This record gives sequence, structure tokens and C-alpha cells, in this order.
Amino acid sequence: MIYLLALIGLVAVIVLFWKAFGPSAQAAPTRTVGPDDDPDFLWRLNREARRGEKDGTEAGTEPSE
Repeated sequence: MIYLLALIGLVAVIVLFWKAFGPSAQAAPTRTVGPDDDPDFLWRLNREARRGEKDGTEAGTEPSE
């Protein structure tokens, strides 16, 4: 019985040391940003749409000759 308590105590000490001196949890992995959340993509899309309105064509299409 004493060995079981010693084992539980040892595991508890190991876990505490791991939490105190182990790898930092602050380094979160970077997430992938989809195009609908990317401000640069939305800005370019808006710019192209405005150019299309200015030229009299729809955005994303070539002007017809």
C-alpha cells in the first residue's frame, strides 16, 4: 500500500514539474486564414469590382470587343 501512495506522489511531483518547467502553452499554432477572412483579399476583390464598375464590365470578366 505504501508503494502505491509513493507512486501517486511521484506522478504528482512529475506533473507539477512538467507544468512548471515544461514547454510553454503560449506558443499556439498558427491558423490558416481563409480568403473570406483575409483583409488583403477582400481589399483586392473590392478594388477589382470598382474597376469593373468604372470600365462598365463585371468584376472578374474580360471586356468584350
